[in-house]
Order: sequence, then structure tokens, then C-alpha cells
Amino acid sequence: MAYGNFAEVVLNIPLNKKFHYKIPPSFANQIEIGKRVKVPFGGRTVVGYCVGLTNISDVKTLKDIIHVIDATPILNSKMLGVAEWMANFYFCGLGEALESFLPSVVKRGIKSRTVSVVRLCKDGASVTEMISAIKKRAPKQARVLEVLTEVGEITFPELASISKCKMDSVNRLRDRGFITLDKREVSDPLFAGKHFEKTCHLSSTREQEVAIRLIKRKLRERKHSVVLLKGVTGSGKTEVYLQAISEVIILGMKAIVLVPEISLTPQTIERFKSRFDRVAVLHSSLTERQRSDQWWDIKNGNADVVVGARSAIFAPLENVGIIVIDEEHENTFKQDTSPRYNARDVSVVRAAYENAVVVLGSATPSLESFYNTDIGKYECVTLENRVGHKPLPKVEVIDMRREIFKGTGQKQISNYLELSMKQSLSKKEQVLLLLNRRGFSPFISCRRCGFVLKCKRCDISLTYHKKKDAVICHYCFFDGPVPRECPDCCSPRMSFLGFGTERMEELVRSRFPQYNLLRMDSDTMRGRDSHEKALSAFRRGDIDILLGTQMIAKGLDFPNVTLVGVLSADTIVNLPDFRASEKTFQLLCQVAGRTGRGTKGGKVIVQTHNPEHYSITSAALHDYDGFAKKELEYRKQLYYPPYGRLARVVLRGKNDQEVKEKASDIAEKLMSAIKLSNGSLLAGLRKDKIGVLGPAPAPIVKVKDNYRWHLIVKADSFKSLHTIIKSIENENRNSKKVQMMIDVDPYMLL
Repeated sequence: MAYGNFAEVVLNIPLNKKFHYKIPPSFANQIEIGKRVKVPFGGRTVVGYCVGLTNISDVKTLKDIIHVIDATPILNSKMLGVAEWMANFYFCGLGEALESFLPSVVKRGIKSRTVSVVRLCKDGASVTEMISAIKKRAPKQARVLEVLTEVGEITFPELASISKCKMDSVNRLRDRGFITLDKREVSDPLFAGKHFEKTCHLSSTREQEVAIRLIKRKLRERKHSVVLLKGVTGSGKTEVYLQAISEVIILGMKAIVLVPEISLTPQTIERFKSRFDRVAVLHSSLTERQRSDQWWDIKNGNADVVVGARSAIFAPLENVGIIVIDEEHENTFKQDTSPRYNARDVSVVRAAYENAVVVLGSATPSLESFYNTDIGKYECVTLENRVGHKPLPKVEVIDMRREIFKGTGQKQISNYLELSMKQSLSKKEQVLLLLNRRGFSPFISCRRCGFVLKCKRCDISLTYHKKKDAVICHYCFFDGPVPRECPDCCSPRMSFLGFGTERMEELVRSRFPQYNLLRMDSDTMRGRDSHEKALSAFRRGDIDILLGTQMIAKGLDFPNVTLVGVLSADTIVNLPDFRASEKTFQLLCQVAGRTGRGTKGGKVIVQTHNPEHYSITSAALHDYDGFAKKELEYRKQLYYPPYGRLARVVLRGKNDQEVKEKASDIAEKLMSAIKLSNGSLLAGLRKDKIGVLGPAPAPIVKVKDNYRWHLIVKADSFKSLHTIIKSIENENRNSKKVQMMIDVDPYMLL
């Protein structure tokens, strides 16, 4: 019921502004905070969110609310609080933030799917007489009655398949009173046909027991806290999660578990379903019906545990006791469109509203989380040993420059890796190969003039995909035919350079023709159940060699994998990104952790042209602390996170000169904001702690026909950063010529 004459409504626009609308008398008993409404805006009708009720408005002539969509509030006060924080922290509209909370299928609504059900309505004797009477002149009708005599009732599609009848035969029998035809709503059950064998808690190691006791104590205190669970691969972090969540359910609370990759969800779901009955799942590989059913199950209180990818942090659970972020360091938790939130950080804020515990799990924690434990903001508990005291795999680094010096030419698989693969495969063990680059050939070049084929819409080389026989841009998804001659000099000497997963698949198959190989990347894993089917086949032993991108590097547990080969450790380390070394170290450690989990042990071979790089040498020694110490020294010198805060401002438009001028204008306004706030921001601070870097062309200058310039704002704290960015918050957000994007705590600078 409304307690005010006006509703405060926010819309899905990049303005953090509330609009006032009159509440017609007919809606006075319907309107509530947290409900969606239809309102007039800019000459059209749009959907907004009611976030407040008031009797005061500065606007004299207000428009009426057109319609109240929801029967009950779809968002509670805690979720609205989280959205407010997101809007302020990430400089997006409150309506934009709230849009993230509802899956698109819930926002659209989804009509119930129905199926026709056919059943007998006569006694058996009369049906038998009818069958005899019509068998010769109406054999299909007779067959329908025969089937129904056996089964009683059946859906029409099943009946048509068995009897080969059509609907007119069924209609005739219905008209004669022998059968009824009804509509029944059908669901798309997520776990239909799947059996999850129930399991009990596993016996804990001493280190696990320490972690479990700490988390349980935090849960019973019912105070907001963050625990970093830093455990080497194979140390049993998942068992810690499971036992902590069991305590949550005993205490009458609920849990959210986030995983970084859809490929991890089948294995994660199996583990959680085997331990708990009421588990819901939210991720993009579900059908629309499944997504809708799962969301409403959660909303209606029918789930104790929600497992999902990034957006599952917005699951409409009440009374959340714990939020687990598995592999918390992963950049897939960062959203790359507005609102550009990081689910890890949103989880900490949501937990504060819920008085819940956040558990951040990783073998290679983000430096931000590691630093937060150093300064006492988070608590840290460490699992230094693998379960069963299995040793971490031996990591050997192969200098690929020596392969060339040996006179063997540019090789993609070193002699040592090839020999090791033969040895493992001959013993019926499995091999995992990582190459973090899709396609057949990353770029096509002319051997005569050096021309490199680039996307016409983006400043990036086109990747050749052999199976499609096309060149594809991995940014705008343009695809086109493969040129047979150089577009620049007309020479027919076009070369396909570099190796992607598709080309590597061809090479490995030629070297190991007698073994089954499966490629896992975003090109091959397009089907709804493709990840689950692929990993199930690998788990059964149907696949000998699993080749893939980083989606195979995380969280998977296959005891028969005894060899991991990293085909190129250099694909990330050379990127123009201050996190490049950290990402390289994390990826190498994560993929190394996929082996040595069984009784047979394991080995990792890392191929690189930069064998001396500290991210690679530290990963080879499984030395997280050593890597973190060195990397933090560099970060401190430059005042990069976690010592300072960053925001990236990107300007884009069709005209390069206009974009450049706008970028310069934004830089001047930012510097003016710093100077105006000189007393509060710069007092006692070194100049390198606060300032503006740029503007400069983005590393990838052109994407989707838009030229891009960017600049980086550095500050000593979020408060300082917020003060500076506030000066340009609403600058030309809706300009048709040059658009501006603000990314707080950016994960990619490309």
C-alpha cells in the first residue's frame, strides 16, 4: 500500500536519477517499493522500478503511473541497498544496476508451455467393441484406442509417434465421446533423468578442520566478515565450502556459490546436489524455461543453495548466511558492460547487508584480496598441502628459443613435450594441453609486402578458422572469405601465421592419430550441454588428450591426468596490461593443478620464449608468496592497485579527430577537478599517487567502426577517485558523436 502521493521511479538509463510519478487512486493499494511499474517517459512507455514513496516533489506537473507489473515486490530493501552502492561505486544509473538483478527471461515473462493430453473416457467393453467396429474403415482411430487401452492417457506427440495418427483422428474420437483432449502445462526440469548419489562429509585434514572451525564460528556470530581461503590446488577447498554450507542450513540460513566458468558448473552442481537436496542453478547455458523456473524457485523460497556464474550474486534469496566465491581471482567475475561490476566485490557488499560471511577461495588469490589480509581487513586461512599429502606436480620450463637454435625451426610442440605425451599415453594416462588462443591461425600476412589482414571495423588482425574456411574478428564477430591474394600488393603469397587451438588440434591429431582428442574452446562448446558432455567423456576415459583454452585450466578434477602441457606461456604475459604478470602466474598455477591429483602423480611442461620472467619462474616453483612479494613491489612503485585506485575512461566514436578532441576535453576537466580539490586530495600526497594518465589511443584503437581513446585516473583512495570522476559523471553519456564509458577498477586496459 502506498504511503505517499508520488512514486520515486528509476529507469534503465545511464543517469543516476529518480523520477517522480503520480500514483493514481486505482493503484494506491498496489504500489510498493521494490515493484516494477510502467510509466511514460520521452514519448514512450517504459518499465521502471519503484524505489521510494514521497509526498514531496519539485515538479509541478507529474505524469501518472500507467501500470503496476508485480503482485508482490520483486526486490527487497537489501537488494535495493546493494544496487544503490553499485550505482555510486561504478558510476552507472540505479536503474541500470537494478536491471542486473533480474534475468532477461524474468523481465520479459515467459508463457507456460502446454501440451495436449489424450485419455479414454469410456469403459473398456465399449472401447473394445468400437475398435472391432472401425478397425477396417478407420484403422488409425482404432490404433489410437488400442494405445489408450494400454496406457490410459498419453500426450498427443507421444500418441502420434506410436500410432502414426493425426489430430483429425483424435478430434473425431473426441466428438464421439470416446476420449478427452486436455491441455497440461509442462516444465523443462533441470535435473530430469539425472541421479545424484548422496554423499556424507569427508574426513577433514588438520588444515581443513582449522578452516571449517573458523568459518563456522563466524557464521554463528552472525556478523559480516570476509575469509580468504588460500589453498593449493587439490587441497580440498570444495570440501570446506560444503561443510560450511551444511552449517548454514542447520542454522536456518541459505548460501550462494559463484564459480568463474560455465564449464565448472556441471561438476560443481554434482558435488552440491550429492550433499544438499534444495540446490538451484543460475547460468547462461540453461534454457529460458529453466532459467525462469530456477529464478522463481529461489524467489519462492524453494532453494537453500544457489550455484551459478557471475550474475548469481543477484539471486533473490532471503536470509543469506554465506557467499562463496570459488577461484575469486578470475577476471570472469568482472562484467564488461554497464554496470561494470565485479561480482567478488558486490558479494562483499551484499554480505554486509545480510550480516553474512564471504569465503574467497583460490590457490592464487588476487593481489587485492591478498593485500586485504595483510592490512587486517580480511582474515586468511591457508591450506598448504594437498589432500592425502600428494605432492604438487613437478613443473619443467622449456625455452622455445633453444628449439630454434637446435636447428629444428619454429616448433609448436617441443621434442620433450612430445616424448612425454607418448610416455603418458602409452600407459593409458590422460594429457591436457593448454593454448589460450582460438582459431586456426591468429593472423594472415603477405610474404611479399608484409601486409597483415585486419578487420575493417576493428584495429585487430583477423583470425583464420579452417573449419568455416573464413576469417573472423573476435571482437565484432565479422566474418568473411579468405583472400587468395594480398589486398595491398596482389601477391598470391599469403601466409597463415601463428597457432590457435584449431590449428593445434590438427597438428596433435597428425602426431598422435591413434588417440582420441577433444578440443574445448568457445568455438566448439556452443551447444547447451556441450561442456557437460565433453567433460563427462573425458572423465570416463573416452578422451585421451584434452586441448583447450583457459576454460580447461580451472577447478576440474581428473585423477588420470598425469601430464599438462602449456603450449605457449607468452599469450598473456606480453599484453599491455599492468595485471599481465599476475594473470600469467595464476593461469599457469591453475592449469598445473589439474594434474597429480591421483595416485600416479603428475608433471607439467611449460613452453615459453620468456623463461626468465618472474611470473613463469614463480609458477614453476608453486611460489605464490614469492611472486606476490615481487609483483607488489612493482605495484607500489607505480601506485597501482592494491595501493591505489584506478578508473579507466574510454571515449569512442566514428570520427577519430572528434574522439581525440573529446578525450582531451575530458582530461582537462579531470585535471581541473583535481586542482579544485587540491586541499583535500593532494595535501601530503606524491604526484604519482593521484593524477591522469593520457589521453592516448587505446591499445586496440578501433572496435566495431568506432575509434577509441582512453585515459586512466589514479587516486590514493576510492573517496578521492569518486571526487575526481564525479566531475565528468554525466558528460555526454547520450551523445551520438562521442560516447563515454567509465570503468572503475578495470580488469582489462585493451
